Amino acid sequence: STRNFPNRLGQGANVYLASAELAAVAAILGRLPTQAEYMENYKFLLSKEDTTYTYLTFDQYEAYTSKAKGIEIDAEVKETAKKNYAAFVA
Repeated sequence: STRNFPNRLGQGANVYLASAELAAVAAILGRLPTQAEYMENYKFLLSKEDTTYTYLTFDQYEAYTSKAKGIEIDAEVKETAKKNYAAFVA
């Protein structure tokens, strides 16, 4: 979810906006970490940043780009997206 308020995803659902690093630490712990737990785990992630962040460059992987090249987006959809983006940034 891109919004952080109670019941955003249904009755009783809690949603928390988080960085990829915080989400990774929370997944490891099975809960949101304390600040000390986050920093301990973040130091490990930071020590591995050369490999941790490689998948954020998925647009540079042949396996991804070759499949993406075959996708056609309808001209009307493209135009609507451009108009919506222009209105958003205006």
